[in-house]
Amino acid sequence: MEILLYWKEALKLSSIEESAKRIQHHEQQLRCPICHQPIRIGESNKLICTNRHSFDLAKQGYVNLLNQPSDSQYDKKLFASRRQIITETGLYHLLHKKIAEIVAENLPEAGQYMILDAGSGEGSHLHEVVKSQQEPTVSGIGIDISKEGVKMAAGQYKDQMWFVADLANLPIADQSVAVIMNILSPANYQEFKRVLVDDGLIIKVVPRSDYLAELREAIGKKEAQAYDNKKITSLFGEHFQLIDVISLTNQVELTAQERKHLSQMAPLAWHADQEKIDRFVHGSSGNVTVDLDVLVGKHS
Repeated sequence: MEILLYWKEALKLSSIEESAKRIQHHEQQLRCPICHQPIRIGESNKLICTNRHSFDLAKQGYVNLLNQPSDSQYDKKLFASRRQIITETGLYHLLHKKIAEIVAENLPEAGQYMILDAGSGEGSHLHEVVKSQQEPTVSGIGIDISKEGVKMAAGQYKDQMWFVADLANLPIADQSVAVIMNILSPANYQEFKRVLVDDGLIIKVVPRSDYLAELREAIGKKEAQAYDNKKITSLFGEHFQLIDVISLTNQVELTAQERKHLSQMAPLAWHADQEKIDRFVHGSSGNVTVDLDVLVGKHS
């Protein structure tokens, strides 16, 4: 028993130390969320700013920078299902491939740079995109308001930095990231503009009318959840130079178990009748549609 406890503590310490070294390497790109002053790794692997505000690294390696807990309804079960869908089914494979292509085309000689996933959830989108980059100097930073999501991301993906923080108050210094991804998540364009380098790239992904159409039809929300991206695109264009809008549509066949995970990760199905969910999970057709608009912009 003592040996087991020893190794658990050693692994915990190792995870914290590795994360501390990674954060230390990027200290100049971070700032305190309270006073907005520079922040660094100090004694006992704490993040400390020049005004002595301090934040502990959790044993998984993430840092919680919120002053008070968020009221996010996203729980561990949802994020576990989300990871299963993203990493095991290929449902978002086309999206990840397209984002990697966009980054390569627009930052061909970027050298060392950072990709921020704003609204990263449990981290799988960021992990898939970063690992597809040819440059080994690409760094990833994931930020989400949900502690459960960030905790899961840090526990699984050790090569990126993970922070629990508000998108309206990013713990990132001005003009510090080359790429911002904002995938099916709320945005804060003022903050995005602040942290994006000159000529930096922003990629926002929004649903189109047939996104998860099979699930929405099964639970009776096809019409109520119709999507029109004109306003979103217009608002995006007010803050950034819109250089492209790419529509992605594909279908992937999912098993009944995978469809169950999909229903558990999709907020639109949270309050649906169980009978309707079962109809989707055990329906005759396993095809699920991904229908997305990818808005590509640059710092104007």
